[in-house]
Amino acid sequence: MRTILATTLVIVLVQVLGTAAAVYSGVFNVAATDAHWSLTQVVIDAARVRSIKARAADIVPPVNLADHKRVVAGTSHFAEHCVACHSAPGVQSGELAKGMYPQPPVLTDSAKEWSPGQLFWIITNGIKMSGMPSWPGLTDDDLWNIVAFLQKLPSMSEQNYGDLVKEAIAARGHATGGSAAPDGCAPERRAAGHC
Repeated sequence: MRTILATTLVIVLVQVLGTAAAVYSGVFNVAATDAHWSLTQVVIDAARVRSIKARAADIVPPVNLADHKRVVAGTSHFAEHCVACHSAPGVQSGELAKGMYPQPPVLTDSAKEWSPGQLFWIITNGIKMSGMPSWPGLTDDDLWNIVAFLQKLPSMSEQNYGDLVKEAIAARGHATGGSAAPDGCAPERRAAGHC
């Protein structure tokens, strides 16, 4: 029994010292231009998915999630704050997103991959070391509006997205406004990620 305990302690000590040596030597490259090791990526992905599913398990979406007004309001926020990284139908992601690692995902299939409660949790809390911020200034209603937009995104064409952006501007959505931006970019072009 003592041999097993001693062997276990030696193994743990070697692992701790090996980890410390790797960290302090700088062997792990944290540059956004260098991909994770395969094992590191597997562990990160598993931890992210399991964490989100565990924390979002009891989140129940509102019954009116599919309401068109919610989708329009969610479009407003998405067009103003999300499209630069995640793109949209007919809109490419911006230069900043191209330099991020991991790359921000295109959200076309997010409603197929994540439940509404899980999307709500992700938007509310963000994801560490991914560039995905939390949105502490938004109300739960605002967050559910974004989820409502994401639920419609899988079947959305470029024309559908453009129409929703115009509708959000006409409704004076929370972010897109109805007047020209200070830099002279028309709100329709700005909301669609063109300037």
